[in-house]
Amino acid sequence: MEEQRGAGHLPQLHLDELLDELQIRIDAIRGTRDRLHSLLEAVLSVGRGLEVPQVLQHIVETAVTLVDAEYGALGVIGADGKLDEFLPVGISEELRRRIGDLPSGHGLLGELIRHPVPLRLRELSDHAASSGFPPQHPPMHSFLGVPIRVRERVFGNLYLTEKRGGAEFDAEDEVVLSTLAVAAGVAIENARLYEEARLRERWLAASSEFTSALLSGTPEAHVLQLMIERAREITASDIAVVDLVVAETRELRGDFASGDGSQAHQGVSIPREGTLAGAALDEGGLVTTTDVGNDPRVRFAPERWKGMGPAVAVPMGTAEGIRGVLVLARRSGRSVFSEAETAPLPGFAGQTALALELAQRRRDAEQMSVLEDRDRIARDLHDLAIQRLFATGMTLQSAQRFVQHPQAIERLTRAVDDLDTTIKIIRSTIFGLRAHEPTAAEGSGLRVRTAQAVQEAVPALGFTPALRIEGLVDTAVPAAVADDATAVLSEALANIARHARASTAEASLVVHGGELLVTVSDNGVGIGSVGRRSGLRNLTERAELLGGTLHVGPGTGGGTRLEWRVPLPTS
Repeated sequence: MEEQRGAGHLPQLHLDELLDELQIRIDAIRGTRDRLHSLLEAVLSVGRGLEVPQVLQHIVETAVTLVDAEYGALGVIGADGKLDEFLPVGISEELRRRIGDLPSGHGLLGELIRHPVPLRLRELSDHAASSGFPPQHPPMHSFLGVPIRVRERVFGNLYLTEKRGGAEFDAEDEVVLSTLAVAAGVAIENARLYEEARLRERWLAASSEFTSALLSGTPEAHVLQLMIERAREITASDIAVVDLVVAETRELRGDFASGDGSQAHQGVSIPREGTLAGAALDEGGLVTTTDVGNDPRVRFAPERWKGMGPAVAVPMGTAEGIRGVLVLARRSGRSVFSEAETAPLPGFAGQTALALELAQRRRDAEQMSVLEDRDRIARDLHDLAIQRLFATGMTLQSAQRFVQHPQAIERLTRAVDDLDTTIKIIRSTIFGLRAHEPTAAEGSGLRVRTAQAVQEAVPALGFTPALRIEGLVDTAVPAAVADDATAVLSEALANIARHARASTAEASLVVHGGELLVTVSDNGVGIGSVGRRSGLRNLTERAELLGGTLHVGPGTGGGTRLEWRVPLPTS
């Protein structure tokens, strides 16, 4: 009986073992199924993102979950072959601060950069390339790394450490992570394409904005300031500078700047040689640098770029010529300008130059219309008003023979003299109206020189100042005084262009009561207690040498008003 009972128990034992083995296989199949399902979900989820930073963060978080790792990171490889970005998971912000600087791609992390193939280790410290961990870094043993490729180019690497439970990463983990890396490459490419499309839209919107502003009559200075602020915003730069080309010289002038340290660039004349802007002009296109302050091409005043690192410069020009150079820079330690960020810049700069050219031609057309009106008015004054005054004067002179009363004769004589003076004033006005076409004989007149000084200041100001001339400025003002008056006007307008940030200005020359008064006013930021006053010393000396005065103060409606007053010699 005992033997029969033992014989019946043996098959039962074999059946239990078979059932246990079957259960193990079923669990393994279920685990594989669940893992494949998780991998499929992960592949789909990383492809849903459109913002590159969010996509990268989601990829590394998903990788940690899929292979059951305690720590993970995604390293983005920069143009220099080192890690440009490093996104860790599993380490708190406080611990990150205690560890210090993030890795740049040396040691074991650099091994995957140098040899972009999957790498799996039981103990990462045993690898020949391992260089240990910095202080405060948590201990790590098991390691699994795979490269991420975007269009056959290695974009970066996934690093996973510390398999949970103390186990090591196996071949299945490697396959799963490699599959995720392929999906990650597609997701990253899609996100970058989306980002580039959005970037192009922002550049187009900015171009449209300032082109419309220019063609609608907004002052050029305001539009250029708007342009550099938009460029700085779109490229996430810390400073933007526009260096305009000075006509008939090889120099550049930093008329506009926005951002950190912009004061070191605004209103500064710089040579083409030894500057990044000059390098862009010499190259005839876009130039970049990873460290603008220490770039060998930047020899002129490199301290202007203190604290700045990556930079890009692009000429602003059309077929008619180069107008200037747009320079953008980021602080040291920030990422370099990517190809996607710099690719739209030449088109943007070219469109800017074209818009400026169109605005200039519009102003020229308006100026021509004004000059034509002046010619018509001058002809009418000459052909009608002066002839009538002559006729009236001759009538009064002939009437003097029939007048016997001494007081009446005196009054008639005074009226004839007044008519002569009026004719001289009208002739002077006609001469001023036609000052845009000076002849060799007329070219030395104060009216002509004043109009020329105002026109020469237009490119720096970004707008055309109003000009008013009263009195016999060409006949009553001696040549030496006219020289000083022209210099005063030019210097005053130059000061407005350099310091005032004005949108309008008005200049006037008035000869009255035996003196010449030159007035220049603007609607800018006003004059402070220091700074610009030192630049007015020369104008004060010119006035004092002629027995006159200079007064500078706030304008009635804001801004600054300059009055330069000198006596005129009596005839």
